[in-house]
Amino acid sequence: MVAAKEFIVAIELGSSKMTGIAGQKNLDGSITVLAVVKEDSSSFIRKGYVYNIDKTAQCLTNIIKKLETQLKTEILQVYVGVGGQSIRSVRNVVSKDLPAETRITQDMVIELMDSNRNMSYQDQEILDAAVQEYKVDSQYALDPVGIQATRLEGNFLNILERKTFYRNLNKCFEVAGISVAEMYLAPLALADSVLTEAERRSGCALVDIGADTTTVSVYSKNILRHLAVIPLGSNNITKDIATLQMEDSDAEKMKIKYASAYTDNNEIDNNLKYSIDSDRQVDSRKFIEIVEGRLEEIIENVWYQIPNDYYDKLLGGIILTGGGSNMKNIEKAFINHTHVDKIRIAKFVIPSINATQEVIKAKDGRMNTVLGLLAKGDLNCAGRAIDLNGDLFSTKRESAPIPLGTDRQARQASEIPQGVVRTEMEKQKAEEEARRKKDEEERQKQAEEEAERQRIAQEKKENSFWNKTFRKLKKFGQDIITEE
Repeated sequence: MVAAKEFIVAIELGSSKMTGIAGQKNLDGSITVLAVVKEDSSSFIRKGYVYNIDKTAQCLTNIIKKLETQLKTEILQVYVGVGGQSIRSVRNVVSKDLPAETRITQDMVIELMDSNRNMSYQDQEILDAAVQEYKVDSQYALDPVGIQATRLEGNFLNILERKTFYRNLNKCFEVAGISVAEMYLAPLALADSVLTEAERRSGCALVDIGADTTTVSVYSKNILRHLAVIPLGSNNITKDIATLQMEDSDAEKMKIKYASAYTDNNEIDNNLKYSIDSDRQVDSRKFIEIVEGRLEEIIENVWYQIPNDYYDKLLGGIILTGGGSNMKNIEKAFINHTHVDKIRIAKFVIPSINATQEVIKAKDGRMNTVLGLLAKGDLNCAGRAIDLNGDLFSTKRESAPIPLGTDRQARQASEIPQGVVRTEMEKQKAEEEARRKKDEEERQKQAEEEAERQRIAQEKKENSFWNKTFRKLKKFGQDIITEE
């Protein structure tokens, strides 16, 4: 492979695997995958949460080095997906009373958005805010600019994450010395890559069944209406199977080979046994009951996350993806428990992907999120070519990595695209810029107030009794001199 001069690198920090991928965007809109690296992450990432910064940083370093070896090119920056159990969405309403006959401007809308972003949640960080709609007096509008009103109200869906989780994620890239081009909310990047416009417009629920978590994203009228992460995934099924006196590794093999999300009771053979190995077996009925019992719990939790307003509005149906969506008869199980007849399994992303790697060609839903992150990238991540005859693992970079977020102008909340998460350093820069702007406005206001005070004092002085008398006497004297 010849050293690539341009490519995009994306990293997904999953609970079972950390995945790094590099690809090139072609003129026809397709993406060519150049390299894929996977590393086990189960010992330091749990349910999407980085709880061991040093081990995560080391794993990130290993992934970057392995990608650089395959690409024969230095990696300068990466795109990162933000997900995990602590992510949740909450509704918020911000309103502003206006003088009579006020025409709403874009600045008023931005002020409302900034007020929402400045909301404080205990131990929680606002990662993103999705505008639901605006209320202009008593009418709802998606774009209120230009409408005359006396009251403007904004309805927002704020996506939160625990501050410690957010800081740990930022810290591990800082420790690894890896510059982040952009952070994206992984569930939104996934949705953009697997959902059709018709599904998002007519209303749908995207269910990503991962190893340790299941993420539920609800869309309607092309707007994200709800986002939740359930701390249950396909690994919970594996652990339940392991209670039948076997190791987790054997339980995983049994799950892949025999597990079905739904089995008709009349089709269960009470005499049938499933083989664990050459010496051990388990009753098929017991195995089926364990698998279906846990899966039913996952589906019930998914359905519980659908807001009441959208129970009967999922005309686009339920779209399943992730590794857990590969289980046999998964559609039937979801139909039985949710009574939604329209179920689709998104085995692969919508963008056209060219790849020779078997993990991509498998099209089993496991790579959809990292491919969605790759599709989001628009900045070149390639650096200089690397001489593989040298010692790659000890080679110093041409220049030190740019500290997280310092290579970008501070963006205020209203300037951030949907789904993009500011890095901690970028957020600090934005806050400093906002403080500087506020201080400047305060100084300007004080200067204007002082000028006004001086003007009023001067006016009072000019209109005082003695001042008026003095001016009259002065004029009288001038008049006498003129007459003489």
